[in-house]
Amino acid sequence: MGEKKAIYDVQPLRTREEIEDMKHSLRRWCGERNLFMFVFGINTGLRVSDIVTLKVADVKDKTHVRIVEQKSGKVRNVNLRAIQPEITEYTRGMSPEDWLFPSRKGNGHITPTQAYRALVKAGEMIDRTDIGTHTMRKTFGYHHYKRNKDVAALQEIFNHSAPSITKRYIGIRQDEIDESLEGFKL
Repeated sequence: MGEKKAIYDVQPLRTREEIEDMKHSLRRWCGERNLFMFVFGINTGLRVSDIVTLKVADVKDKTHVRIVEQKSGKVRNVNLRAIQPEITEYTRGMSPEDWLFPSRKGNGHITPTQAYRALVKAGEMIDRTDIGTHTMRKTFGYHHYKRNKDVAALQEIFNHSAPSITKRYIGIRQDEIDESLEGFKL
């Protein structure tokens, strides 16, 4: 049963507690590299394929990182100010030309598949079967939307073609329906 779930089966982490549980599990079972990858992912909304190819020089002491998205070919400038302390801590002792997420085998970076395996393992350790690489992006989107209620901005960040796609992607539709029905009775 080792096949990947459909993207829409993967869920965002909707509460601070779920995020902290995942961080703890990653630290304990998957190491600091994979923990930092998760923190980087939930704070940037980047796809894992764009995260794993970064070098230390791309992010260290930078306010933004310029990404050409592999999937869309579109350029995106990602704000790093909020996580610069974590970047500084994680990259301490690393050279600018080092991969941000180095593979333990060879001189390359980890692959999206390796990232997926780490996230799934950490998820399983906290009894979650709905965790995958898109969990990072969806968690970013979910919390960005909950804070700002601006689906248009999020649609642009994600390069989605329609707001409905963005809302479905971050799992907002059912949440909003449930909220609107809270205490509703005729």
